[in-house]
Amino acid sequence: MDILKIITPTVLTFFIGIFITPFFTRYFYKYKMWKKSARTENLDGVSSDFAKIHNTEHELRTPRVGGVIIWASVALTVMFIYLLSLLFPFGLFGGEQSVFNQLNFFSRSQTVVPLGAFFLAALIGLLDDLLQIFGQGTYAKDPLIYRKVKIVFITLIGLSIALWFYYKLEFVSLMIPFVGQWFVGWWFVPIFVVVVLATFSTSVIDGLDGLAGGVFASCFTAYAFIAYLGNQYDISALSGAIAGGILAFLWFNIPPARFYMGESGALALTVTLAVIAFLTDAVWLLPIIALPLVATSLSVIIQINVYKMFNHKRVFLVAPLHHHFQALGWPREKVVMRYWVVSVVCAFTGVILYIVS
Repeated sequence: MDILKIITPTVLTFFIGIFITPFFTRYFYKYKMWKKSARTENLDGVSSDFAKIHNTEHELRTPRVGGVIIWASVALTVMFIYLLSLLFPFGLFGGEQSVFNQLNFFSRSQTVVPLGAFFLAALIGLLDDLLQIFGQGTYAKDPLIYRKVKIVFITLIGLSIALWFYYKLEFVSLMIPFVGQWFVGWWFVPIFVVVVLATFSTSVIDGLDGLAGGVFASCFTAYAFIAYLGNQYDISALSGAIAGGILAFLWFNIPPARFYMGESGALALTVTLAVIAFLTDAVWLLPIIALPLVATSLSVIIQINVYKMFNHKRVFLVAPLHHHFQALGWPREKVVMRYWVVSVVCAFTGVILYIVS
């Protein structure tokens, strides 16, 4: 039954996502939920060349809030299974738990915190997307202000969850592979916040059709396996459900994309990925499993700092990293597919390292 608890929400979320997508797609296009003009402002040397390969007619007319598909399908799956468990708490013979009770993965001990982080970050991301689409005035037109405000909100979310981990769940140590638990005490709180912010910074990977979806699907699938191996079946089911929602999104996001993930999806996925990494006590595996995300984020950090410190010099032709490969002449599809391949390899590597450690 344990394996069915993981597979069922994964498959259910996928099909729910496929089913609800046409409704959302009509809404996205009816209200023209895309950026009304290309951004060509200079972001410390990143955006001027970026615009040359990024601002195609297709991209300028593609909705930016596709992440709604992911978290809406996850929400419907969680509510559907939970309500069935309430309506049918007992089996046919009245004694044992019903199959719906056994499939229910909404639990206070394992999934309330990551679900709360998931939907709160999704809401912040959605507001960000809507302001970029419909907003007027200085705030809506200044990406640097966006960045600072999002960092503040994500820091507050990370701090709140870190305090919950520390005081309520009594997390005071981190797992070090082949060594054991490393006691960190109250340092757990700032470490948690830093990891959340670092993971959030990887949302810059949302830039090519199908790229972010394929990478995130691999990451959450890996943590579904890790949670299952650690007997954290509710977390495993939630990770599987999120992966299923991502795959439904990806079904419509492969070239040519019907919509992009946007911050409504990227923020929710990055923050939740960090939370699940801590809950499974496998945060040390996060840089390995999410290596394509890490490399993409680092490319932006390196580019900006080198540009500032060395008289507008650049390490990459264009940042983030996937656009550097485009600037080298790689077709978009080749960049995306190779990212997917690397993501799957990293996910397998992370699961294997968890097993052997």
